[in-house]
Amino acid sequence: MLVSSLLFFLAGSAIAEEQARPRKPIILEKSGGFQIGGKIIRNSFRPNSTLSCDHGYMEYFIPWRPRTTSLVMWHSSSSQVWQNRWDGGEGYKDMFLRRDYPVYLWDGPRVGRANWACENTTYTPAIGIDQSNFVAWMLGPRFKQWWPGVQFPTQNEAAWQQATSARYVEYDTKANVELQSDAAAIAADSGRIGSDIVYLTNSAGGLRAMMTTTKANGTNIKGIVTYESIGYVFPDNINMTAGTGGFGPLVVPLERFKKLAKLQAIQFVWGDHRAENSTYVKQSRLAAKLINECGGNAKVVKLAEDRGLRGSTHIPFADLDNREVAGLLNEFLEENGLDGYVDGEEDGDDGDGWE
Repeated sequence: MLVSSLLFFLAGSAIAEEQARPRKPIILEKSGGFQIGGKIIRNSFRPNSTLSCDHGYMEYFIPWRPRTTSLVMWHSSSSQVWQNRWDGGEGYKDMFLRRDYPVYLWDGPRVGRANWACENTTYTPAIGIDQSNFVAWMLGPRFKQWWPGVQFPTQNEAAWQQATSARYVEYDTKANVELQSDAAAIAADSGRIGSDIVYLTNSAGGLRAMMTTTKANGTNIKGIVTYESIGYVFPDNINMTAGTGGFGPLVVPLERFKKLAKLQAIQFVWGDHRAENSTYVKQSRLAAKLINECGGNAKVVKLAEDRGLRGSTHIPFADLDNREVAGLLNEFLEENGLDGYVDGEEDGDDGDGWE
């Protein structure tokens, strides 16, 4: 009981210290949500009997004085990761609302708040997934053996329980990647999430955002920042064998792939303990090279080696140093001309400590 109380006190103290810093308040013009995409299926014997299904769900938060760029936060298994740090501190959603960016939280078809499916789905409890999450999220080499210096509150059992509980059922199939990117492309082309969209993605969400960009007909998508993307898109002219599962590689016609090169910038971000010869790091290097050969602006960034941020997990925007990681995203947006305001005025004192 004493140990639990102490852990709770320490976690609360860290959040209280963060909240004590003077910060710009979040002032919203509006917030809400909507469904988009999907289809209507009918009973073959009763045509007037229908089911609306396979749509996506978008929750939005629009600042009182918004910037032109909309940040669409996309994770393949839970939007919760964008809302809080591992220890419950401020997450990316509020950080960038304070910076006046419109924020959109996306649930793709069949997950989260968009779980009405047009086909039968099956959920089988996977006992042991908590332990495999620990390793997959780069917290340590095996369950509860933390990497030295990892940016996770390792003594906070409640934080670990929150992290592993905040998940949806995840459908990691090629068909699901196609389904979710279809809906996301409709959302991007609709104009309902703005004319300057930057996707912030994590894990298998990165593959889905890349596919979305190759499918969108308009020019509203301006950038992608992927944190530890598991899966990549390649053109059909490089003798790449397409994968059959939900983590790619996916191969598209060259003309579709070239849409990635039309974005203002793409950044593939990696945390610690991802070796250069690991499959997805190598794929990110190749994807960036091919995008740039088509005239694009894609870069691979390793937080430790390139930016001096060590201890990052698979979800660095929820790490204890997520403020520093967010500062790098802030730089990305500024350097690529994605930080302007709708009213055309210059940025003022943001009150959040970022220069």
